[in-house]
Amino acid sequence: MSPYDVHPAEAEHLEGARSVMLDTFYREFGHGYHPVWHRDVIDLDGTYLRPARHALFVATKGGEVVATTAVRAGGPSCPPHPRFLADRYPAETTAQLFRVYVRPEHRRQGLAGAMVRLACRFVADTAGYEALYLHTDTRVEGAEAFWRSMATEVHDARDGDHEHFQTIHFEIPLDGFRDTADTSGALQARS
Repeated sequence: MSPYDVHPAEAEHLEGARSVMLDTFYREFGHGYHPVWHRDVIDLDGTYLRPARHALFVATKGGEVVATTAVRAGGPSCPPHPRFLADRYPAETTAQLFRVYVRPEHRRQGLAGAMVRLACRFVADTAGYEALYLHTDTRVEGAEAFWRSMATEVHDARDGDHEHFQTIHFEIPLDGFRDTADTSGALQARS
């Protein structure tokens, strides 16, 4: 049995989730907190817990939050992303994955996959969503391979104008997740 639990976040998990996110910005990405990109992290409750079509999922071990995944309505913004992506993924019908982060010492436990599957079920079962979109920076170790195992590439922007980012855009098909929500409210991560 896994020592990890993967489940929707509650108010008691917000400080731990914020810590995972901020540590990722500073230690993994090296760019720190930027209000334009990361304002959701300051108000996790207002961004993810209160809106009915948004969600925050966490992996915990002994009560400590060790990983996060978030969902919120809206597709890619233009700029910085290409106009054709914003047109393909309209805000009204698109859910976007954010903050899929696992603390380094807890990686390779299946946590990201378990949280993303839970997020996919949430999106598939939430009225109004037709697509699940995400983008990733390929310089993050393991990110590209992970997303290619779960999602379909829709645009590789690595040859684009933004030298700071090495981004690939993906969509996760929702058909396999419809009406399969875990009714217990928690999942056990596979080890």
